Amino acid sequence: MKAFYPFLAVISLLSIAYAGVGIFGMYALFGAVIPYTAFLLFICGIIYRVIVWARTPQPFCIPTVCGQQKSLPWIKADNIESPYTRAGVIGRMALEVLLFRSLFRNDRVELRDGGRLVFSGNKFLWLGGLLFHWSLLFILMKHLRFFTEPIPAFVLFLQGVDGIFELTIPALFITDGLIIVALTYLFLRRVIYPQIRYISIPSDYFTLFLIAGIVSTGILMRHIFKVDLLEIKRLSLGLVSFHPVVPPGIGLAFYLHLFLVSVFLAYLPVSKIIHMAGVFFSPTRNQMNNNRMVRHVNPWNYPVKLHTYEEWENDFRDAMKEAGLPLEKNE
Repeated sequence: MKAFYPFLAVISLLSIAYAGVGIFGMYALFGAVIPYTAFLLFICGIIYRVIVWARTPQPFCIPTVCGQQKSLPWIKADNIESPYTRAGVIGRMALEVLLFRSLFRNDRVELRDGGRLVFSGNKFLWLGGLLFHWSLLFILMKHLRFFTEPIPAFVLFLQGVDGIFELTIPALFITDGLIIVALTYLFLRRVIYPQIRYISIPSDYFTLFLIAGIVSTGILMRHIFKVDLLEIKRLSLGLVSFHPVVPPGIGLAFYLHLFLVSVFLAYLPVSKIIHMAGVFFSPTRNQMNNNRMVRHVNPWNYPVKLHTYEEWENDFRDAMKEAGLPLEKNE
């Protein structure tokens, strides 16, 4: 049931777009008003979350490391696994963001025979995540051809490399197949493994189904339900130039795709997907492991009235004498 209601929610979103465009002909609403509103919510939400993260103090040195810390001169330190310079932190963050360094490491904890606690890896999860994120990045970059004129050379290069096999006409992009495989694996992982199914919540499935809906409508729009690409580009250029023109003959599949993208943009700042920005503000990753070289003072500490042992002994001196307890000062 955790997965059923999110799936039903995505189907309902598709039904709303189908009724709004296919039945009532509200092209301007779904072609301009909703995308502008979603983009505004996305920008405001991202800015708000970043401001909150940036204003949150980080008083403690708490980087998660797995290498030798900088200490004595004759002990070799690891500036990537346990960064002690700003350059080391940048290198570590780059590996985390681009190659999912922490996901490549230990992911599974098991009790083996004899009560041994064993940490093992799950390279399939790392590979699935890597394929999904990089495929999504390539797809987003290729979409720049609808928002720019002339089209940048690197976009044409990516499009040529992605469709190099030309198995179909139009060419089936490699990233389309990879992202479908990655989404299928990420979904089945949450359904098959009891531990992952237990900790999964409906919003996890909603995100997967929403992205799957966006990918599916995009592929169907390219290969089955034909749309007018020239009119789509005309609409896209109008949106980015704030002079929207919504032609009615684009095709229903495009509006289904655009509506799901708009929902995704509006939903992103309040979802777990916001980790795309939050990772840069994580103190476990963006701090230097220099607590042997620098003293980190907690700015949240407030003055506390101390009651020393000497003061305590003075307060209870008579009672301690009667009880025969030893005193540091016999007065």
